[in-house]
Amino acid sequence: MTQSGGSTNLHVDVSIIMPVHNAAAWLPESLQSVLLQTFQGSMELAIFNDASKDNSLKIIQEWRQKFADAGIEMTVGGHDSDKPKGVGYAKNQAIMQSSGAYLCFLDADDVMHPKRVELQYETAVQHQCAIVGCRVHREPDGSTDRYTRWINNLTPAQLTTQIYTANGPTVIMPTWFCSRCVWDKVGGFNEGGKGVPEDLIFFLEHLRLGGQVKRVDEHLLTYRYHPQAATASVHRDTIWSIQLAALQERVLANWSKFTIWNAGKQGRRFYRDLSEENKAKVAAFCDVDVKKIEKGFYTYEESTVVPKPKVPILHFRDASPPFIICVKLDLTGGEFEKNLASLNLQEGVDYLLFS
Repeated sequence: MTQSGGSTNLHVDVSIIMPVHNAAAWLPESLQSVLLQTFQGSMELAIFNDASKDNSLKIIQEWRQKFADAGIEMTVGGHDSDKPKGVGYAKNQAIMQSSGAYLCFLDADDVMHPKRVELQYETAVQHQCAIVGCRVHREPDGSTDRYTRWINNLTPAQLTTQIYTANGPTVIMPTWFCSRCVWDKVGGFNEGGKGVPEDLIFFLEHLRLGGQVKRVDEHLLTYRYHPQAATASVHRDTIWSIQLAALQERVLANWSKFTIWNAGKQGRRFYRDLSEENKAKVAAFCDVDVKKIEKGFYTYEESTVVPKPKVPILHFRDASPPFIICVKLDLTGGEFEKNLASLNLQEGVDYLLFS
């Protein structure tokens, strides 16, 4: 991570933080959305151009006068190296050249709705140690239905219990708004570059340090889906490894035993990837599949221990909490969710999702 820092002269209320890399196709609409904000406090736009090879920088310069006329200072940094240094680096640089007491993150391909800064600022002022998100409208419509439903429908409690799923942060990075002290405390974004989920790493560290997560329950951002998006470069195995390490450190270290819900491929992979100490805590697998249950046991064939470990496979009604649930939500027509609800368990206490 980078050294924390930035301007010590915080002379504006909110800095819009915009990393830019080859965003010419979307920049005009994104920049216009900043000018249309209803927020009555002071704002600046801090842009860092990460080696764009299209005409992004030309577009930015063309908009300078419009921002000056609106009383919004625009600071532009960047480099013209052969290759970009990555989203984490660009965000850190934009923040360090900014001077706002609060940070509002905006990807150059997304569009803020007019009340975004106003409403998120109100919440962030009340919750100084929180990352504040919002609901989103996905464009094009229907491009990621399950993910969008998850983003928009998590309960306030689930913002901190569903942090170990493959979806990543429970408030997505393009919606983040926070006090500058949140960034300072974490120490900046990971600068590993392409393929590194800098938002997830930051988010988990923020929570580890006692930070909060809040969401304004209004649709305040149009969140674009396209193949060039930085998130498309992050491999799911990378997310799995980061989430598993956090889960083992922060949850499983405090449990004496637990059940893995899913005796299939995902559940078995989860078991194999656990530390030896945590493998020993697995009391059973559970499932609804009769064929898996009738086998009676899962044998860990890769083990060097003799005899090889055998873990019982039970029907979910016969298994004991706490559960680590390695089942993807919203894929079974509601059957899994109905089974889970029938046990009257408390999420975050009796079970956690890892999928």
